[in-house]
Amino acid sequence: MKMERRRDLDRIIQDPAIMVGKPVVKGTRIPVERVIQHLAENPDLDDLFQAFPHLTLDDVKACLAYAHATITQAQERAGQLELVTAGPARA
Repeated sequence: MKMERRRDLDRIIQDPAIMVGKPVVKGTRIPVERVIQHLAENPDLDDLFQAFPHLTLDDVKACLAYAHATITQAQERAGQLELVTAGPARA
């Protein structure tokens, strides 16, 4: 599963010369956040593909995997920060 997720994430790139460095679907100027926003407002894939004809189902999966990885990393960082700021446990 991890290897599959890594391949998904390879479809997402960040380049300062493309959309000011926002993560986008590779080979397009379609930001990941726009795909996620569209799905949140209307989870109809046919509507999404009509709005973004160059997207594929694998691109959408990559956007969702990227969003999941980003949230997971943020939660892990928040947990680590909490441990650091809380200090040692007192008995």
